[in-house]
Amino acid sequence: MNLLSVSELKKEFDGETLFEGVSFSIEKGDKIGLVGVNGAGKTTLFKLLVGQEKLDGGEIYKAKELKIGYLSQHALSNSNLCLYDEIEEVFTHVKEIEKELNLVNKEIEKGENLQELILKQESLMSTFEELGGYSYKSMTVGTLIGLGFNESDFYRPVNTLSGGQRTRVCLAKLLLSDCNLLLLDEPTNHLDISSVMWLESFLCSRPQVVIVVSHDRYFLDKVTNITFDLELTKLTVYKGNYSKFKEQKELLLKTKTRSYDNTLKEIKRLEASAKLLHSFNREKSVKRAESKEKAIDKLSQTLVKPETLNAEIKFSFSPVEQGGKEVIIAEKLSKSYGENKLFEDVDFTLFRGERAFVLGGNGCGKTTFLKILLGLESFKGERELGYRVTPAYYEQTLSNLSPEKDVLSEVWDEYPRLNDTEIRSALARFLFKGDDVYKSISTLSGGEKARVVLLKILLKKANLLVLDEPTNHLDVYSREALEKALSEYTGTILCVSHDRYFINKLSTVIYEMEDGKLNKYDTGYEGYLSVKKPIKTENETTASKEEYLSKKSYGKEKRKAENALKKIEEEISNAEKLLEEINGRLYGEEGQDYIKAQTLSEEAEKVNLKIESLMEQWEKASIEVEKYS
Repeated sequence: MNLLSVSELKKEFDGETLFEGVSFSIEKGDKIGLVGVNGAGKTTLFKLLVGQEKLDGGEIYKAKELKIGYLSQHALSNSNLCLYDEIEEVFTHVKEIEKELNLVNKEIEKGENLQELILKQESLMSTFEELGGYSYKSMTVGTLIGLGFNESDFYRPVNTLSGGQRTRVCLAKLLLSDCNLLLLDEPTNHLDISSVMWLESFLCSRPQVVIVVSHDRYFLDKVTNITFDLELTKLTVYKGNYSKFKEQKELLLKTKTRSYDNTLKEIKRLEASAKLLHSFNREKSVKRAESKEKAIDKLSQTLVKPETLNAEIKFSFSPVEQGGKEVIIAEKLSKSYGENKLFEDVDFTLFRGERAFVLGGNGCGKTTFLKILLGLESFKGERELGYRVTPAYYEQTLSNLSPEKDVLSEVWDEYPRLNDTEIRSALARFLFKGDDVYKSISTLSGGEKARVVLLKILLKKANLLVLDEPTNHLDVYSREALEKALSEYTGTILCVSHDRYFINKLSTVIYEMEDGKLNKYDTGYEGYLSVKKPIKTENETTASKEEYLSKKSYGKEKRKAENALKKIEEEISNAEKLLEEINGRLYGEEGQDYIKAQTLSEEAEKVNLKIESLMEQWEKASIEVEKYS
């Protein structure tokens, strides 16, 4: 039975359609990732489901037992209670039963009305156990620790915590609630990598249905088994996590594009054939021409150009010159704030061409470390930049923008030597077109501000990029564009990030800041994880062997299906080349001869039939490959 289903949902803003025709259903066990560019309407869809926004069309059907919990990306708790008591409020009903049970136990000790009291005790104990009464305290502590709080934080008033910590309070309460549908809007914001991994494990082990909006692709891959893609006002449902969704979407677009291109080719072929038949000016040939023209009309009516997002950020970082082999050299670096010691006696050398990522828990000093290396923060020790090193710094707070300026002035004031055309062209590559260039910096969204900062860095042509959480405000598609650009960048990168997909894609060296020290791992992220993983138990090792054998068989079948598809594609390509050759002869000198033209037309018809047959085979082979997505 469906917990929730929606039919033909529509939402408009200022006369513009945000989305329409949105239909889906949610069942028990579903873990859903909701993806789409910034502004596609993901958060609005959540607000419609919880009744915070009004529908402009469609229906929402909810099961009687449905209880929705919603975490918005800007959720903040401002309670006067201490942290532990605030979280335990989730279990108020359990604690009331616990109190009642304690009173009954005391009454039993008096030895009066025992039969009645024992029955009541059994009933209360059953309810208490069913509601998790014997584990709620350990769950409270486990959740707080899992989300990155220390035991020293437990008795701090919530309203004295930072904004990020108070957001985590809201997340903890929602995770421990009795809601059976959780709507999570960017739940990994303000979490370090270890906390995100804990959250993944928690959500995967719990029975609640989850719909999550996240730009963390690693997180989506671990948690979700269904993907909702909100794009171009429509919502498409895909089975599988983010990586499988991406493969399916690319395959679907490829299939639609090939079908569209083939239909166009067929229309052109029929048009040429009809024109030739008309030129014969015979009753039989004219009738055949008219038949082909009807076929053209029919194909034209069904011809739909595949839609895709045209607006993509175009990055290309090019260093102006090559610097020395040693890019940053630091020795005996130490930093403290009062009695809070971040790190001590840290040695660090960054070499040209490295893509180094600094990892560590929240508050360990990663951002401070970057600022020290750039000379923006006081410190003890020695540091210097290498020969001809030109750094560019992406600050995660985006505070180096001038709120009173518009986008055009913000960029042009820093690069006055560029002319109007060059500036506008650069802005257009970062999706600031037309009147968008006159938007005030103060009115921009986080994603828009991030694009301005990245553009300014691009124009600097630095040979060292120091990036502090560069993907924080970017949607998935912008993150992928940034990844591509940075993977092609020939300079040196030093980066702090919580985006594991991003780290895994780019890193060549990992530095982990832990307990005031900086540990180096001369591997990418996967190599770092393999070193950090605990030793497997005997049962886990056996399971791994079975999993390996299963994957090996799976991989063999996948390769077989992919090779079959590739062979058909080659046959289609050869047939299309042959058809082009025949058509070239048909419309050349040979086509002037009626008998030769007739023969060539028949040959072309045979090749077309072969192509149609191959296309049917291609579609079946594509479906077979899709099974392994």
